[in-house]
Amino acid sequence: MEFRVDRQTFADAVAWAARTLPARPALPILAGMLIEVTDGGELTLAAFDYEVSAHATDEAAVAEPGRVLVPGRLLSDIVRNLPSEPVDVFTKGSEVVVRCGPAEFGLLTLPVEDYPTLPEPPAVAGTVPGELFAAAVAQVTPAAGRDDTLPMLTGVRIDIEGDTMWLACTDRYRIAARELTWSPEDPDFTAGVVVPARTLADTAKAIRRGADVSIGLGGTADTLIGISGGGRSMTSRLLDDQYINYRSRLTGTWTSVAEIPVAPFVEAIKRAALVTERGTPVRLAFTADEVRVRAATGDSARANESLGVRLDGEDIDIAFAPQYLLDGLAGIDTEYARLECSGPTKAALLTAIPDKKDDDESDAAAEGADTGYRYLAMPVRLTS
Repeated sequence: MEFRVDRQTFADAVAWAARTLPARPALPILAGMLIEVTDGGELTLAAFDYEVSAHATDEAAVAEPGRVLVPGRLLSDIVRNLPSEPVDVFTKGSEVVVRCGPAEFGLLTLPVEDYPTLPEPPAVAGTVPGELFAAAVAQVTPAAGRDDTLPMLTGVRIDIEGDTMWLACTDRYRIAARELTWSPEDPDFTAGVVVPARTLADTAKAIRRGADVSIGLGGTADTLIGISGGGRSMTSRLLDDQYINYRSRLTGTWTSVAEIPVAPFVEAIKRAALVTERGTPVRLAFTADEVRVRAATGDSARANESLGVRLDGEDIDIAFAPQYLLDGLAGIDTEYARLECSGPTKAALLTAIPDKKDDDESDAAAEGADTGYRYLAMPVRLTS
C-alpha cells in the first residue's frame, strides 16, 4: 500500500474515524483503524466497536492499493501534529510509515484479517440539510439523561411522519424537542427510534458544513441507524424504542406568559448562579413589566437583579436549576423567548419568538410563526 494525501484532508478523515475508537476496547483489535486505498484513488478510513462504526472517504494519489490496520489513537495523535505538507503513507515490512516533510513515523500493523466486518448501513430513508440537522441535535441533546442504568433516557428519540421529523430528549426533569421538515424517499414513511445521544451529537457536529445528511432506517426488525453526508458516514445501534409520549406534555393551558429578551436574561442568570451551590435554584419573580432574578447561598452570598419583560396573565414566582434554564435558552437563537407557566410547581414551557422581518407590518407574523423548538422544565419547589 502506498498513497499521498493532503495533510488537512487526512487529518479530518482520521479525526472522524477516531471518534468511535473505544477508550477501553473489549478486544485489542478494536483499537485499530482500518486504512484502505483503491486503484481509483479512493481513501477510506474506518473504525468499529460493535456499537458504532464510522467511515471517512476522500481522494488520494494512490501508487499501490492496499488495506492495513494500525493503532487508531496513535495515528490520530500523530496526524494531528504533522506539519502542513503533503502526507505520504506506505507499508514497509510490518510497519506503516507516515512521512510528512521532515517528520517520519512507523506504526506496527495489527492483523487486519482478524478485524470484524463492518455493518452495512440501512437503506436511505431521506435527507435533511446538514446545518438544520446539526442545530436540531444541539438543541435537544443537553436534556438527555446521563444515567446508563436507564438507557432509554440517554438517547434521542427520532419520530418521523412523512416530511415531518421530531427529535426529543428527556432526563425526567425536562424535555427538549425540535420539529423540522425533511425530505423522505417515501412520502408515507414513518419511524420511531431512539439513538444514543452522545453518538448522535458527535456525528451531527462533525458532518461537513454545506452537505445534506442522509438518514438510513430499516424496518421494525432493524437495529441500526445510518447517517452520512459529505464523504462521512456512521452506523449506530438503536436503543429500546419504548419512550414517553413527550409531545402530549408540550401543550397545556398557561396562566402566565412572559416574553423575555434572551441575551440579557442569560447574562442575569449566569450572574445569579455565581452565588448558588449545587442544588440551589435561581428564583424568578414575574410581574407585569419586569422579572426579578434572585439567588442566595444561606447567609453568605446573594444576588438580585431586575430585567424588563412583558407578562400576560398572573404574576408568578417560580424557581429553576440555573443550568436547566441556561440549557434551554442556549437552544434559542432569536432575540426574544416566551416562558409559559401555570403555577410555581408545574412544568414551564420555553419557546423561541421568531424575529420580525423588515417587511412585517405587525406582530402577527412573529406571533403566528414557530421555530419548532420546545423546552419543558420542572421547577424547584420553593420553601419560602
